[in-house]
Amino acid sequence: MAFKKEPAYTHGQAPATAILLCNLGTPDAPTPAALRRYLAEFLGDQRVVEIPRPIWWLILHGIILRLRPAKSAAKYASIWTAEGSPLKVWTEKQAQGLQAWLQQQGHHVTVRYAMRYGQPAIPAQLDALKAEGVTRILVLPAYPQYSGTTTASVFDAVYRWAGQVRCIPELRFVNRYHDDAGYIASLAQRVRAYWQEHGRAEQLVLSFHGVPARTLQLGDPYHCECQKTARLLAQELGLGPEQYRVTFQSRFGKARWLEPYTEPTLVALAQAGVKRVDVVCPGFTSDCLETLEEIAQEVRAAYLQAGGQDFHYIPCLNDSGDWITALGQLSERHLAGWSTRQAPQAAALATSRAAALALGADN
Repeated sequence: MAFKKEPAYTHGQAPATAILLCNLGTPDAPTPAALRRYLAEFLGDQRVVEIPRPIWWLILHGIILRLRPAKSAAKYASIWTAEGSPLKVWTEKQAQGLQAWLQQQGHHVTVRYAMRYGQPAIPAQLDALKAEGVTRILVLPAYPQYSGTTTASVFDAVYRWAGQVRCIPELRFVNRYHDDAGYIASLAQRVRAYWQEHGRAEQLVLSFHGVPARTLQLGDPYHCECQKTARLLAQELGLGPEQYRVTFQSRFGKARWLEPYTEPTLVALAQAGVKRVDVVCPGFTSDCLETLEEIAQEVRAAYLQAGGQDFHYIPCLNDSGDWITALGQLSERHLAGWSTRQAPQAAALATSRAAALALGADN
């Protein structure tokens, strides 16, 4: 096996720590060509689509990548900002906010962000961290609820990178934080702040990203963790069982996915005479195509067309102060045991002393 070229090894180098915040990904631009590249990588991941490779390759390249890119590009164009893709913008701001928070607490930790699909790619960011002398990395997925289709795929990318590296940094992984107190409190504060400004609806719909129903029978904990997040959030908000609903969105293909589905649920509520609904997406920590286009545009239109009168989408956590603090506290717990409070100057001095000692020993 040919390994990646290693940065020069420095004897006695002081440990350096980094956090890699990993999100799903985004195309480079809202164009058919960019979407074709992005979808080929995303839908080509066996974690995402568990269909035998030869059959799926023919479907993906023979049908989907011929028809879907143009439609998806139009959807992305409807939410694209001057700064670029909302998912990338918010993920970058979260990484910046997390680093600033950790620095305020006295930690010397580098925080970077990466995308599982698209740019900046996980392997490239790991290469860059190694080149900067980082020796310990905490991999922090942006997914609160664990799923083989998302969290495990991020870990796959890290493991594949590590398989090509001679000197592997210490690695730690955050698997889940669906029931983390800070995460739940941040969600509750987001909803309360929205209600304070806009009033509140008869029904709060908690829409999570869907996955094929068979994954539940195959041992994926995602469905259960979504339910627990919803239950804890409802408790924090003081909601009774009749005041909120859990649904699943973004169904793809004809197979049965986790139910109930979001759009049919909203249509049924409108037809039942519910005049206003509020929708929040707890599983997404950054606003993206699935929240801004699918929920705030498509599902809104379906609800209003079915007779509903007032549809409110409550934004994701994004870079809210409560969320950055919760993310920082979560990171602190997973960094435990790694000495991160040493100031950069002290670290540089320790490295210089170690080098001097080594030189003296060699002489």
